[in-house]
This record gives sequence, C-alpha cells and structure tokens, in this order.
Amino acid sequence: MAWPERPVFMLFGSSIVQYSFSNGGWGGILADIYARKADVILRGYQGWNSRRAVQILDKVFPKDAPVQPSLVIVYFGGNDSMGPHPSGLGPHVPLTEYIENMKKIALHLKSLSENIRIIFLGCPPLNEEMLRNATSTVLSKLDRTNKVCKEYSDACSELCEEMDIKFVDLFKAIQKGDDWATVCFTDGVHLSEEGSKRVVADILEVIKEAEWKPSLYWKYLPTEFGDDSQYDLVAADGTSTINISECTFHRQIQWD
Repeated sequence: MAWPERPVFMLFGSSIVQYSFSNGGWGGILADIYARKADVILRGYQGWNSRRAVQILDKVFPKDAPVQPSLVIVYFGGNDSMGPHPSGLGPHVPLTEYIENMKKIALHLKSLSENIRIIFLGCPPLNEEMLRNATSTVLSKLDRTNKVCKEYSDACSELCEEMDIKFVDLFKAIQKGDDWATVCFTDGVHLSEEGSKRVVADILEVIKEAEWKPSLYWKYLPTEFGDDSQYDLVAADGTSTINISECTFHRQIQWD
C-alpha cells in the first residue's frame, strides 16, 4: 500500500513514554493534535534505562529504513537516576555513563538524516511520599529522590546545549503551580492527565519556537486531504458545504 507522505514523529524512552498513550497521556494528546498532519509512533519500554536503550538503537532506528522520522522525542533518566542496589542489579546508571549513553543516542539519530529533529525530555520531579506509599512489596526498596532527578535533568540539559538539541525541562514544567505534587502523578513517578498536559504545553512551545525548516509546528503543517468537497457537511443555507477538516471543537483544550 502506498501511504500518503506525512511527517513521522517517534516517541522513544522508558515508561514515561510507554504510558504516554494511556489515561489522557501526553503521547495520545500529541497524536490528537497532529491528526491528519503527522504520524506519532510509540517506542516505549517500561523499566528501561539508557544502557539498554543504546543496545537496541539499530533495531528501533535502522539506518536503512525506507522512511526516517522527522522528529524523535527521547526520554531516559528516571530509572538511571535510581540509587544503586547493593547487589549490583537494577536500573541505576552512573551520571557520567548516562550522559555518554544519551550522547550515543543523539549521534545515532543525527546519523539517520540531515533533516531529523530531536527533542530530549529531562527527568520530571517526584512526589516522594506518594512513591513510598505506592511501591509494591515485591520490589526492593526504591531509592529515588528529587535531588538526584534534578542532577540528571541538569546534566541532560547541558548535553543538549552542547549538541544543539532541543530540551524540555520536565523538572520545571511539572512544577508549574503549587498543586503539582498532588495533581501531576498517578503513583509519585508516572504522569497523570494533568501532568501530561503540562508536558504537551512545553513540547509544543519548543516545536513552535524552533527555527526548523520546514517547521513541524502543528498549525503550520498541511491537513491531509483537506480540500473542499461536495461531500462535506451541508451549510445552513442549503446550497453550500462546510469543510470541517481543521475543526478542533472536540478538544477540551484549544492548544496554541
């Protein structure tokens, strides 16, 4: 089947990405915003760290793929930033190695196409008390703190500046408003619908302000098969039709 050409957006990361199409998640919101404008494809792997991500880069993003993504949004860091387990097992990755892994991911993505655009998401904050109460008894005690999350987020931000990659500071984005700790999480780590809305707002702002040619901002992309048609809904005058291909009345939030 010959598909009409439209940009492909890939979401690549750990559970913050895998869950992004669930319960009003940010990936699903982006897919709705970009309906008939871009294909949003999910490549999320819950529980993964950056060490596992670099091992499968060629499989998720093969260099000989017939179509390369126009935009890749990457998130790893929450699991990397967990404290090391005494056994040596677990997802912890030291900060220096985490940055090297993120650099490898960026370099691989850049090698796919000169037109590829990349956004890295920094570690969001935690509701530490909610996390302690929600942790399953089948797991060892989780060592996760906001202090360490911010260290990994700041280091990722510095890498993005060095490599000319767009960065969304989720540590700040989530904390907009005094109620962030109670309304932005489902379990202290993963994002609620409200938390996801804050993520989307910052992603859209970055895309809108980016000096990318062509722009990938949703309002600037053409709507697929958006031409007027005699088969559109009939207007009240009974003699003309109304093209609703770009109507967004169904959205609770009218995104900028």
